[in-house]
Amino acid sequence: MRLAIVGGALQGMEAVYLSKIAGFETAVIDKRTNAPALALGDETYIIDPTKDIDTAMKIFGDCDAVLPACEELDLLKLLNLRLNEADIPFLFDLHAYELSSSKERSNALMAEIGVPMPLPWPECGFPAIVKPSCQSGSVGVTAVRNEQERWKALSKVAELNDMPIVQEFVSGKSVSIEAIGNGKKARSYVTTEVVLDRNYDCKMVRCSPDILSPEEDGLLRDACRKTAEAIGLNALMDMEAINTSDGPKVLEIDARIPSQTPAAVEAGTGINLLKELVECKLGKQKFESGRQRAGIYEHYVFKDGILNTCGESEFGHVSDPEILSGLFGSYKTITDYQPGKTEWRATVITKGRNMKDAEKRRLEVLDRIIDETGAKTFSDLGPEMV
Repeated sequence: MRLAIVGGALQGMEAVYLSKIAGFETAVIDKRTNAPALALGDETYIIDPTKDIDTAMKIFGDCDAVLPACEELDLLKLLNLRLNEADIPFLFDLHAYELSSSKERSNALMAEIGVPMPLPWPECGFPAIVKPSCQSGSVGVTAVRNEQERWKALSKVAELNDMPIVQEFVSGKSVSIEAIGNGKKARSYVTTEVVLDRNYDCKMVRCSPDILSPEEDGLLRDACRKTAEAIGLNALMDMEAINTSDGPKVLEIDARIPSQTPAAVEAGTGINLLKELVECKLGKQKFESGRQRAGIYEHYVFKDGILNTCGESEFGHVSDPEILSGLFGSYKTITDYQPGKTEWRATVITKGRNMKDAEKRRLEVLDRIIDETGAKTFSDLGPEMV
């Protein structure tokens, strides 16, 4: 299998990582010369397909499928048109992506089919979360405690030229789950726990069978599957939720390859979501059942002797990374670390027989990082409001 990956940032790194584990060859395309996933691909091309689609199509013609690891709508529309015309498998669902890109539209759909979600404003009161409708990740997301903070957060969303979504601030474990659909039927996969940094950006993902109780897990898996089938998903999507005292409350969906959670799922279960997506698109899906183990995925940044956990946005500044096995005793590490460097970043993946065993190995890896790099201090901060 030869896979073209369009986009060399965080999603691109995730796609290349999963491709290598699946044994796929990769051709990575990005218009930027310093996109980090370019350092990981088997072949790399500095191309902007929106300006040179003919060259890009020649590359795609030598591949078995094309995966977009980007969120530029004009580029996605162009790829969707040209790849469908050329009958080259496109591992993407433009209709589902456009719907999921609007929290306003996707929230309306989920409410219609009975997916549990946080209360809307003003019914929810304070504290509340203000977020833009059409941004991804933690961009523009603010937790507010009073009216003054709410108006300040609304101004931040207005500066993004976006529509604000104001919802109840729900507390509990932050979780995520993926689904893959064939346009009619969908399957939801494995629940993971998403741990946030102080900027509400993901710094860690845990994967194990006991992230939620069997009843809570069943509710979330059902909500994810129902949502995927309601939008006619013909690709991959993820669903993010908070597991409250009243059960899971869904925050949003995104119909594109996510970063971070698929690698944790692979470490914890052996299920490779990218391989599952390829097989689904090619009509060969086997529905891997996975194994009952555990995996932990965590970002670090080291600078001037200080080691910090960090969110994916900070890790995204990694330069010319490598995928290494066994570094500091880890399962896998994606990093630009070199002995003696004063600044580097790493995504460290550990796994074990269960979460207790995986956590023990994670702490052993952390101790080795601190010892072998001479880190003077270690900091691991989370959100102010949890």
